[in-house]
Amino acid sequence: MIPFAAAVLIGLAVLWPGGAPAHERTGVGFDRQTQHATVTKVVEVSCQSVNASGGVPTGDTSTAEGSSAQQQADGTCKKATIRVDTGDDKGRTFNEIVQPDQSRQLSEGQEVVVAYEPSAPEDLQYSVTDVNRRFPMALLAGIFALAVVAVGRLRGVMALVALAISFLILNFFILPAILQGSNPLVVAVVGASAIMLIALYLCHGLSARTSVAVLGTLISLLLIGILGSVFIGWAALTGNTDDNTGLIHGLYPEIDMSGLLLAGVIIGSLGVLDDVTVTQTSAVWELHEANPSTGWRGLYRAGIRIGRDHIASVVNTLVLAYAGAALPLLLLFSIAQSSVGTVANSELVAEEIVRTLIGSIGLVASVPVTTALAALVVSADRPTARTTAPGRAGNQEQATGQAPDVRPAAGRGGRGRRRKR
Repeated sequence: MIPFAAAVLIGLAVLWPGGAPAHERTGVGFDRQTQHATVTKVVEVSCQSVNASGGVPTGDTSTAEGSSAQQQADGTCKKATIRVDTGDDKGRTFNEIVQPDQSRQLSEGQEVVVAYEPSAPEDLQYSVTDVNRRFPMALLAGIFALAVVAVGRLRGVMALVALAISFLILNFFILPAILQGSNPLVVAVVGASAIMLIALYLCHGLSARTSVAVLGTLISLLLIGILGSVFIGWAALTGNTDDNTGLIHGLYPEIDMSGLLLAGVIIGSLGVLDDVTVTQTSAVWELHEANPSTGWRGLYRAGIRIGRDHIASVVNTLVLAYAGAALPLLLLFSIAQSSVGTVANSELVAEEIVRTLIGSIGLVASVPVTTALAALVVSADRPTARTTAPGRAGNQEQATGQAPDVRPAAGRGGRGRRRKR
């Protein structure tokens, strides 16, 4: 483990970015200046009086566009007055019209996020882009932290510390290094290795058991990296499949988007791999504690039986997690009545399929690899020979005039022959 940890430190030092490179904001998507604001007043107004056209639509109302236009003409809109709370224009107010069919409706006293475009006309420089969710998100995070500490106690505290360190490595190393043009695969491997070393040793202690879990995770990550490199290239996945990745490619053309996709596969698989490898290692260690005389083959067979149940549940969980994330996309394909082959062949879905299958193969492989390593390491730890207690041995020797009988250690199988006297 020492050479591996040294290599990770060298990689961090060589690839350390020192901050994300600056760029001029485009005003598109997430690349906008934003401020926090509050809705101070909401009044109802006629949509016909505030909409730009002011006319009655004559299109087909059976379509979504025609129905929306009819609602905007005949319905009741809302005129919201919004106060900017942060930035140079703190205290400035502006108005925003909310259509009746708009998904996000504003209410008085609601905190929102507004986008700022300095090149626009003064009355159009600010617009509402989202709701401010800081308080419910912070409250949920606090409940999560309390639950982890209440159940996990010291281990829970260490897990939260490891989680914070993981976010620091992600924000201050992985993301800026990729933006500076470093190879995403190399950055992901170094960053994921650093997260793995810190998280596992911090949560589970510096021991042979933890080292076996680290080795099992490392071997599985290497397998995932190799499979990802082969099949992402073979399937011609570009990694540029939506507006966000398109914006990243436009701002930083030097970034290898397919490499970024592979980096995401490695980082995304790391969390589940940690769970599998630590569980398998702990299971083998506990089996050895329960029966120290079991050899490494017996430990491996018992551990792999536990691992099969773990594989079934984890793979299903991983597939459902990806399916849940892509559910709106799957609904669009269902509405279009596309065949399964057409859906699977589209790059959006193929990307998720490749990501899921590569991660699942790594998870499946981690079970026998980690179990075998754990069985070999723990079976080498032989218990000492069991002898009669010193006090009783002295009494027996005095009474019989013979040395006490020393039996072979149970850890050696108990097959030694008793010496005739």
